[in-house]
Amino acid sequence: MFERAGVGLRLKRDDLVHPLVPGNKWRKLGPNLESAVRDGHRRLLTFGGAYSTHLRAVALAAGALGLSSVGLVRGEELAGAPRNWSLRAAEEAGMELVFLSRAEYREAAGRVAGGGGEAELRRRFGPCLVLPEGGSNALAARGAQAVVAELLEAGGLGERDVVCCPVGTGGTLAGIAAGLPPGARALGVAVLRGGEGYLEGEVTRLHREAYGREFDGWRIEHGHHGGGYGRVPAALEEFAAGFERRHGIALERRYVAKALAALYGLTAAGAFPPGTRLTAVVTGLPDPV
Repeated sequence: MFERAGVGLRLKRDDLVHPLVPGNKWRKLGPNLESAVRDGHRRLLTFGGAYSTHLRAVALAAGALGLSSVGLVRGEELAGAPRNWSLRAAEEAGMELVFLSRAEYREAAGRVAGGGGEAELRRRFGPCLVLPEGGSNALAARGAQAVVAELLEAGGLGERDVVCCPVGTGGTLAGIAAGLPPGARALGVAVLRGGEGYLEGEVTRLHREAYGREFDGWRIEHGHHGGGYGRVPAALEEFAAGFERRHGIALERRYVAKALAALYGLTAAGAFPPGTRLTAVVTGLPDPV
């Protein structure tokens, strides 16, 4: 299909970038961990849902550095329930899980997203470095910019190039868009429903905080979220399974498969002119079977 449309597709295999914390989680966490160690922090605190990749990544990275970690988990009903594989992995890596009601979670995560809310969290949970939901802050955006640096080293980027990634909180897209050379473009695929305007605002905010300016040459596609965050409809599962059979590459469903399916659909609809080279960033590993 891509060949018929005159469009090229290549994969940037960031799922292979680090053995413990693969994909964009390593890109975003790396600079924050360096800052934590440099500033003498001994504890990390962050947020996530029941199957949060970010919580697991923080738990594993903190443990590897000898830091303690606290995860504020959305859903107080999970406190007394058997741990799912994701929360169990975070606890086994040494993370203390604190379960909050959805209202408490929104308030706590919102304070950090809005700035200035860290002090109250430190009063409640003790001295710590607070990382926002999804790990997307100014340091994370600058860390994600390394994706573009590696693409430039591997053969460059120009006017025919579109670099694509899934978008949950905006940090990875912000870094990619900031690092692109003139003419190249970035395309984000929203994995959550109802993010129009909000996600664009988050990317713009991160650009201002990380670089002191805004960037052009990027946009977010909102029509391929599959029904909402964490949703994997039958059509998406069928697409991902078919891709795996054809190419021998296992796909993470909630982020990566949505981005790739969007590229297939947009190309079939003629959204990219002939000669376009698409680069899909594989931002993470599939869930364990």
